[in-house]
Amino acid sequence: MSLLFNKAVTFLLHWLVIGALSPALFGVIARVKAFFAGKKGPSLLQPYFDLAKLFRKKCVYSSTTTWIFRASPVVSLAVMLILSLMVPFGRFRAPVQFPGDILLVAYLLALGRFFMILAALDTGSSFEGMGASREAFFSCLSELALFMNFITLSLLSESLSLSRMIGADIPMSWKGLDPVLLLVVGSFFIVLLAENCRIPVDDPDTHLELTMIHEVMILDHSGVDLGYLLYASAMKLFLFFAILVSIIIPVRTGHPAVDTGIFLGGVLAMAVLVGIVESIMARLRLNRVRLLLLIAFALAFFSLIVTLWRN
Repeated sequence: MSLLFNKAVTFLLHWLVIGALSPALFGVIARVKAFFAGKKGPSLLQPYFDLAKLFRKKCVYSSTTTWIFRASPVVSLAVMLILSLMVPFGRFRAPVQFPGDILLVAYLLALGRFFMILAALDTGSSFEGMGASREAFFSCLSELALFMNFITLSLLSESLSLSRMIGADIPMSWKGLDPVLLLVVGSFFIVLLAENCRIPVDDPDTHLELTMIHEVMILDHSGVDLGYLLYASAMKLFLFFAILVSIIIPVRTGHPAVDTGIFLGGVLAMAVLVGIVESIMARLRLNRVRLLLLIAFALAFFSLIVTLWRN
């Protein structure tokens, strides 16, 4: 009984952390971009206000859509909640961990994207179909780099569990693994930008037909459904930040409060870095996006080659 209670508390703590803090990342990125533009920018709490407004509104559905369109937002949010249980948050160890869970992480990400693409096609709109086609194409390239990075981390940690791959065993060895981890970090950061639809791959603030990828797929969603999608996007960004911070920063001082503070500070720094990247870079043309993702794959591939050579 006590074990079940402790497990339930761990689940709730994980969900509380990601649920309470993930929307703030959008606020931080927006403030950084406003600073570079010489503006005051919106409040850091604006994403919370936007979500609260959407959750109070009703949904409007087209007569051409089916249950797939209505299920997509729920599936996307559920996928992120499940994924959050398999990603360690600093001192908060992953409540769910087992050998091979990294494959489940990758395929859960693919499941959420699959339903998003189906929902876009379900509207019967050629406009959203265009965005779905672009999403499917670019995701194929980003997944190559993502799997290659996971293979490298798996070889370094000799484990197929995400909690061990980005745990204390690997980051504490930065001195001996500088080239490998630098390549992994560079590749994973590009994948992070692509998977979360950030500049230079995609612009979450644009509504220009020729450049839209992710945003065009959610144009027909409204009310609570749109709130679920935005909330799921914030959670996904937090999870990618958590993985990257766990690789870069070895959070193991022995003091839970200090370790948690370092982890959250690293997540905040990543949000600031993304805001800086979006402020100093323009969105790439679509025919250049694939080259960027191929660079991410090349970095991941060379990290794997170096790892195999060392072993």
